[in-house]
Amino acid sequence: MLAKVHSCAVLGLDAEPVHVEVDIASGLERVTLVGLPDTAVRESSERVRAAVTNSGFVYPQHRLTVNLAPADLRKEGPAYDLPIAVGILAATNQAPAELDDALLLGELSLDGSVRHVNGILPMASMARHRGYQRLFVPQVDAPEAALVEGIDVYPIDSLAALVNHLNGRRPLTRFENALRFDDQTEVFYPVDFADIKGQEITKRALEVACAGGHNCLLKGPPGAGKTLLARALPSILPRLTLSESLDITRIYSVADALTDGQPLIRTRPFRAPHHTISHAGLVGGGRWPRPGEISMAHRGVLFLDELPEFGTRNLETLRQPLEDRIVTISRATGSLTFPANFVLVAAMNPCPCGYFQDPQKECTCSLSAVQRYQQRISGPLMDRIDIHVDVPRVPFQKLADLAGGETSATIRARVEQARQVQEARFAGLGKGNMLVNGDMGPAEVQRFCQLDEAGRNLMRVAMQQMDLSARAYHRVLKLARTIADLAAEGQIQVAHLAEALQYRPRELS
Repeated sequence: MLAKVHSCAVLGLDAEPVHVEVDIASGLERVTLVGLPDTAVRESSERVRAAVTNSGFVYPQHRLTVNLAPADLRKEGPAYDLPIAVGILAATNQAPAELDDALLLGELSLDGSVRHVNGILPMASMARHRGYQRLFVPQVDAPEAALVEGIDVYPIDSLAALVNHLNGRRPLTRFENALRFDDQTEVFYPVDFADIKGQEITKRALEVACAGGHNCLLKGPPGAGKTLLARALPSILPRLTLSESLDITRIYSVADALTDGQPLIRTRPFRAPHHTISHAGLVGGGRWPRPGEISMAHRGVLFLDELPEFGTRNLETLRQPLEDRIVTISRATGSLTFPANFVLVAAMNPCPCGYFQDPQKECTCSLSAVQRYQQRISGPLMDRIDIHVDVPRVPFQKLADLAGGETSATIRARVEQARQVQEARFAGLGKGNMLVNGDMGPAEVQRFCQLDEAGRNLMRVAMQQMDLSARAYHRVLKLARTIADLAAEGQIQVAHLAEALQYRPRELS
């Protein structure tokens, strides 16, 4: 007898339907699994056999053929255990065969209990898009699946419970999503800008970076507070919208990085990988590509501490994501694209010992060592960083001052106001991915970053003296546009350009 059950596979951040076909034929007991399965899928036959038997059902002692269609689509992971088991029971008349409106997902334990699988959110989105009415998922994954509206989600804790529901013996209760998203909810951050003494210039630079989505490089001696400032950055970023929260949650779902009891990401990501990270870990990849740290930082912050210590290959592969806000990973089997729209914040010392040009402590590095250290970061990568700011050591008077500085909530209010101006500016362009000034292309720069005569004269002199490239010219204009938005100015003024130019590397021709 032939039975057919529906499941799905995750490709990148999207899901594709998979039809699990089970055929029972006469002959010696044997299980043949076809349809381009990986090792975890091939091993499912043993898990399914034990789960079916230990759940009180009869496992057929005949020849079994399990086909995962379409045959040219790779299948990986243990999510096919549950649909294979239900297909076997349906083929042996132990479960109903009418399951055309249902999609099943779940890994089986040997005792028949159903375990968590990753990628539930994109799978649920695909199920709703394809017109499925019912979605059966592991009990622990039901809150995540219920984030998708328009489909009935049923939590399953065991194979026996699912079969009893399908047979009408003990119907399961549809999962009701009690999660409510409020973009005005205050979120606790471990570091507040009010707790950071001094560094007003750096705080201003980070405020501008957050307001326009600009990349930032912090350079200074050890102990000046570069890492602390970077870790405080998420506290001044705008609150997540529901759309952004779902985008981030989809990535974390595929990467199996969602924490228990948190089906929806509510805070902007802050990713701080160590400089020993591999290329696949940073950019994404693997035999079957998975999102890397730059995709995990989507809509948030990617912090690279000790920037020159990262491998040259890793740093150079950041060029394209910093420009296009996406990363494309190509393999022999095809190409996958992951989002990578993040704010890059990097920190570095000026030399190996960290005290080059420090007014209080003498540098022990030779000039050639300083040059080699700074040249580990290529010019094209430095050109893609909008804000370069020196972080000096904090004097005793400011460290001992008991008065707190400006709070993160106050700074975030200004950032959100500037973001609202940008949102209104780009609303009529029909480009859904353009949210901040840092996303503007040449056409948008020409349209929204017009200069008056004084501004053009200043940029003409700056181009000559600072040897700015065409990319750097556009980035200065975008940065000036953000500074003007923070000042609630419709036109870019000379003062805004001057502040934007001071954030460029101080290297005169």
